[in-house]
Amino acid sequence: MKKIRVSKDGPYIVSGNIPLYKQTIEFDEAGQSLKWSKPKPIPHEETYRLCRCGKSKNMPFCDSSHMDGFNGIESTETSGYQHRAINYNGPKYTLKDDESLCASARFCDRAGTVWELINHEDQESTKILKEEVANCPSGRLVLVDEKGREAEQKLDESITITHDPATNNPGPVWVKGCIEIESQDGEIYEKRNRVTLCRCGKSKNKPFCDGSHMK
Repeated sequence: MKKIRVSKDGPYIVSGNIPLYKQTIEFDEAGQSLKWSKPKPIPHEETYRLCRCGKSKNMPFCDSSHMDGFNGIESTETSGYQHRAINYNGPKYTLKDDESLCASARFCDRAGTVWELINHEDQESTKILKEEVANCPSGRLVLVDEKGREAEQKLDESITITHDPATNNPGPVWVKGCIEIESQDGEIYEKRNRVTLCRCGKSKNKPFCDGSHMK
């Protein structure tokens, strides 16, 4: 079974031979986030440990640096995405937005921002809107049609280590395809197509990224 377990003040324990990749944000001529680079496989064992404290010298894998002192207490709001998200209604789609999950990848800023594009129904605006929402790694943004169906493709189960060359910051752990994530207390977090896990150790929304790596 493919699974990620959050260990107490320690790494993410990944089991089930989940594919592991590296991807980098690529930019347009204006310097805005445009797309993700082609995934590059990272060799791994069937079970592996990913750094959660941000101190490992063997990134993205854990080298036990957390043993020097790391407070990995989980503090995320567990009420569920649908409960937290704010709806922005457009003529064709509704944009759901849970700002607490923002990982600061900035795909939402291009072409006037998703909050502006949702108000348009021309073909080009709709195309860009779908691209921006689908590229949001954290799942902060979700686009649904008038029947409540998500307007994106189901992602294959995999994990991506992200990188943001604009700030030369290591980005979060991007978890795709509704992989089960278990808290240190044995609770199962809401399964989602896209989520990002903190790997700098600074998030106030652990285990999820809140963009603290950008500060």
